[in-house]
Amino acid sequence: MSPQRLSHIPPSFLITLPQGLLELDIADRIYVDPDTTTRFSTDFGRLTRAPPSAVLYPSSPDDIAALVRFSYFSPHPFTVAARGCGHSVRGQALAPGGVVVDMPSLGRGRDDRINVSRGDGSSSWYVDAGGEQLWIDVLHETLKHGLAPRSWTDYLHLTVGGTLSNAGVSGQAFRHGPQISNVYELEVVTGKGEMMRCSHNENPALFYGVLGGLGQLGIITRARIAVEPAPERVRWARLIYTDFVSFTRDQELLISMSEEGFDYVEGSLLMMDHSLIGNWRSSFFSDRDWEKVKLLASQFGAIYCLEGAVYYELATASSVDQKLDSFLKQLSFVPGFAFAKDVSYMAFLDRVHDGEMKLRSMGLWDVPHPWLNIFVPKSRIRDFEIGVFKGILKPNNSMGPVLIYPLKKNKWDEKMSAVIPDEEIFYSIGLLRSAIMGDWEHLDDQNDEILRFCHREGIECKQYLPHYTAQTDWMKHFGLKWNVFVDLKRRYDPKLLLSPGQRIFASSLIEHVSEQETLFLKLY
Repeated sequence: MSPQRLSHIPPSFLITLPQGLLELDIADRIYVDPDTTTRFSTDFGRLTRAPPSAVLYPSSPDDIAALVRFSYFSPHPFTVAARGCGHSVRGQALAPGGVVVDMPSLGRGRDDRINVSRGDGSSSWYVDAGGEQLWIDVLHETLKHGLAPRSWTDYLHLTVGGTLSNAGVSGQAFRHGPQISNVYELEVVTGKGEMMRCSHNENPALFYGVLGGLGQLGIITRARIAVEPAPERVRWARLIYTDFVSFTRDQELLISMSEEGFDYVEGSLLMMDHSLIGNWRSSFFSDRDWEKVKLLASQFGAIYCLEGAVYYELATASSVDQKLDSFLKQLSFVPGFAFAKDVSYMAFLDRVHDGEMKLRSMGLWDVPHPWLNIFVPKSRIRDFEIGVFKGILKPNNSMGPVLIYPLKKNKWDEKMSAVIPDEEIFYSIGLLRSAIMGDWEHLDDQNDEILRFCHREGIECKQYLPHYTAQTDWMKHFGLKWNVFVDLKRRYDPKLLLSPGQRIFASSLIEHVSEQETLFLKLY
């Protein structure tokens, strides 16, 4: 069944809809048939199901503003959730009983939603991209000008607005900061239905609040993003370690180097699971090399892979091997276990998509994904390794990639809503596991055990892509930023319309925030 517009729905079905939707000028772009609402009732995680009452397919940001404005002034307001690719894992992009906005509709049939320009009176270039645009499409368009954004996520088939509402981290973030640190300007629709432009100088409170703000203060409809000259090629290396201390020490050495050092640094835990599901994120090793790595893993139970990359131009190709060798001489990987390959810049950035296609072809992509992403301070990463990697997880079937790589606090802007540990160096840990055997509850129980371990041992970690069910946990998560965040919520979304799937604010929170603040002080 194709999506049905409001005017095509039998009157008996409309009693569940937010009152007044029929009178909107955008009614012909609102769909309520069960097939449509069912498709928007879950997300990539497949752990939560909550159907909306309706779905808006906007043709412009004005449509989104009209919807939110109508709800804000309605005597019976309804919640609104912007959905890009639905790549959340805990229902964050859902709107139970409310209206989901299908953000990709903004760009359908249009070629004016990504524009590369030079700043007025400046030599700096930037790209204006609609919040619905995929990063892979932003890359394609900027490369036409020999340019590219500086900071990325590992997976490019996500929307600009989606990653900027969280942070956007990958192996380049140690040098350039997360994606939110590389934004000049935003256009957003607030929880009052206002269309506002904001930047460091114009409406700065909204600008900093929206970046990393989990969709709570506004729906991003456009972002102006910093770009730089794009390299042509990438020398991509993977180094194997059996000792965790050497592995992390070398990672920290690489991110401390000057601009002439590595351009990308990540790492991962390799366990005795040698299946595609455990190593799907990219095709790197040859069959022969992979057998060699598997043998080492079987001997030690778990080993570590440091992943680095050096960007270069074809004109400097003759010196890139010498440059890479000079770096490798300073590192302590297992002798004979340094592997390298040469790829285009595009192929390197889009490496995870190849793994996705393989899993899709095997029916292993649309399965539950009980992912856990946390930031762990450097001072406790060894304790985390002993308690989690060698304890809770143990060297067994990992059921998906486990990422480990360091980031630098000074590359993040404290004024933004994103939350990180209070140490200069902290580690991004990503347990990107897939429940292909229908055992997602077991994997989720392990996630809870990991978080309990951190709490019990006093490891001050912070969840990335956070999920909490109690307001006190959200207050602890935001820490000193909580009062500012609540104030911004009062100012830009006082009726709590936006992104209800995050489950941050209850209706009583804004009304009785002083009581919550007192409770926070007593508990923490």
